[in-house]
Amino acid sequence: MISVYQLKSKFSDVLRPLVNVMVKCGITANMVTISAFVLSVVTGALVYYYVPKCICAYWLLPIALFVRMALNNIDGVIAREHNQKSNIGAIYNELGDILSDTVIYVPLLYVAGCNVWLIFLFTVLTIISETVGIMGVQINASRHYDGPMGKSDRAFWLSVLAIILYFTVISIKVINIFTAALSLLLVYTIFNRIKGALKEAK
Repeated sequence: MISVYQLKSKFSDVLRPLVNVMVKCGITANMVTISAFVLSVVTGALVYYYVPKCICAYWLLPIALFVRMALNNIDGVIAREHNQKSNIGAIYNELGDILSDTVIYVPLLYVAGCNVWLIFLFTVLTIISETVGIMGVQINASRHYDGPMGKSDRAFWLSVLAIILYFTVISIKVINIFTAALSLLLVYTIFNRIKGALKEAK
């Protein structure tokens, strides 16, 4: 299934020189992971408070999401290639991703006027999809990142929404349909991750 996640290895290659410099400066994988979460919290708060006053704040989201995706990639490279894998790091990484999604997407959809129940549904399905991906490890399979609505894909499409909202006025109905479509794709993603984990476990 097509997913932005498939570009991860190429993105890692681009970021590797920066990673090497960061490691030389004493920056650890856990520092990067925590920084990504803090960035998400700050971005979500700024979007919530400033978008109603100035739509320019919508640009915070795609910029912050790109930086967050870069940080998520960097912490993984540091952990894998510089012997910094740890149990607490794995917990930070997985929990940080789930919490970051919540604190950055809910404010955007709320200020955009999306139906509250759709926001709730999207958030719950996001949590379930990431949890299911992690559960593969419990059945002797690997951590699954199957799409079509993984972390990177959500970042891409919510960034697209933010950019559209900056440039033009779209109806609440369209925003609701957009969120519902992402939710349906999340359901499909959950199915794909379960299927992939069970197949690998065999």
